[in-house]
Amino acid sequence: MALIGDMNTLQVIRQADFGVYLDGGPDGDILLPRREMPKDEPCEDEDWLNVFVYLDSEDRIIATSRTPKIKVGEFASLKVIDINRIGLFLDWGLSKDLLLPHSEEKRPLQEGDYCVVHAYIDERTKRITATAHLDRFLDKTPANYSVGQEVDLLIVEPTDLGFKAIINSEHWGLIHKNEAFKFLRGGMQERGFIREIRDDGLINLSLQPQGQELRDTLSEAILTQLRENNGHLPLSDKSPAPAIADAFGVSKGNFKKAIGGLYRQGVIRIHPHSIELV
Repeated sequence: MALIGDMNTLQVIRQADFGVYLDGGPDGDILLPRREMPKDEPCEDEDWLNVFVYLDSEDRIIATSRTPKIKVGEFASLKVIDINRIGLFLDWGLSKDLLLPHSEEKRPLQEGDYCVVHAYIDERTKRITATAHLDRFLDKTPANYSVGQEVDLLIVEPTDLGFKAIINSEHWGLIHKNEAFKFLRGGMQERGFIREIRDDGLINLSLQPQGQELRDTLSEAILTQLRENNGHLPLSDKSPAPAIADAFGVSKGNFKKAIGGLYRQGVIRIHPHSIELV
């Protein structure tokens, strides 16, 4: 049985002028239109193809060799390319756009805007549908994380405290403003780290490794840069935070701690606008 809204490995069972038919099991034969066939793979009878299965505009099960930007059960940031009385239509990389019904909007959107959505199968229409109301699809399982653990983040939106982010496609987390040392916006995918798991279940995040691991890694990165630049680096504890973030991907506070440690070890000298190897 083919899974609608997901990638499936299906076998070619017969040819047609307009494409090939795939064995969909109980769902019957599934058409892979010629325009959706892979250009670099054979599509002869009995060949196996990796395809995405969904419903066309006439609610027929259909396949494509393209990989969409989002599958059922996933979260992604998609662009609004059309709006009408039914809803908003999102670019998910397929010839048929993904519908975000007006009832599933969280805030007013215009053509050209991006929105983080979740894809699900609507129980009434059986079509793949998008929603911007993410809460009902998150925090359904216990958050079994440890402090310092590396995780995948999808930045969703700014808040008064910082930025809300989805952790490993399963849980909400928060990057506080003092941890957002570089530019962030909704839709960005970032490597993150668990900073704190609060008693109330909320999860605080960091964009940097935590504790001694960060200090050791950053100190070595600074020394490597110094060696590669003839013992001189045009950054110091007075350098602007964006310059430090661009160079090392860390906050100014952590950079200051790292060069302070190297200074106390007698490894570097710190000048107003640079550091150098001793």
